Amino acid sequence: MLIRPSRRIFLGAATLGMAAFTTRGLFADELERVKTPAQTEGPFYPDKLPLDTDNDLLIVNDNITPAVGDVTHLAGKILDGKGNPVKNALVEIWQVDAKAVYLHTGDSGKKKRDENFQGFGRFLTSSSGEYYFRTIKPVAYPGRTPHIHFKIKRGGKELLTTQCYVKGEKRNDKDGIYTDIKDAKQRESVTIEFAPIKESRIGELAAQFDIVLGWTPESK
Repeated sequence: MLIRPSRRIFLGAATLGMAAFTTRGLFADELERVKTPAQTEGPFYPDKLPLDTDNDLLIVNDNITPAVGDVTHLAGKILDGKGNPVKNALVEIWQVDAKAVYLHTGDSGKKKRDENFQGFGRFLTSSSGEYYFRTIKPVAYPGRTPHIHFKIKRGGKELLTTQCYVKGEKRNDKDGIYTDIKDAKQRESVTIEFAPIKESRIGELAAQFDIVLGWTPESK
């Protein structure tokens, strides 16, 4: 089931000074100059997609038991090379569960994963270019700093594969994939804050990751 962020989540994002739920503004204008860097897909893009691929990774199908982890409302915009929102972009994310296990037979076949965590989700953007997921704050994977994988598609074409990281995470500087981003502004663009939502009684977090593609409608 597709879920939309509540007004409380809007306020949480606004507290962080984000523009994810607003019209295109100065922040987006600056992002025009910083294209989101492409990064490796890694070996654990799901080799068998779950039956449930919606944008709520905390609940699988009609289960009532949620996944373990720090509940995170992850949102942002998909922008083209000119800073304009991209409509009908399919945003895919995948990440490890709270036990650091991917939804992939090459990983979960060897370890016990949280069966209540979806592990993979999709969201199709509207004319505003906005996307939204309810997931968990990423945890470290052996040899990797905490991160979430992203893949952006449109019209059956893959436009970008990248990752986002946790701002202030000490393991970032020791992560070879993260440090391989040599441009400081690009590295900053994929390093995002996971901030507490003041109104939340269960310690929910809000995070924004705006993605700027090196792509325009004219170049499709």
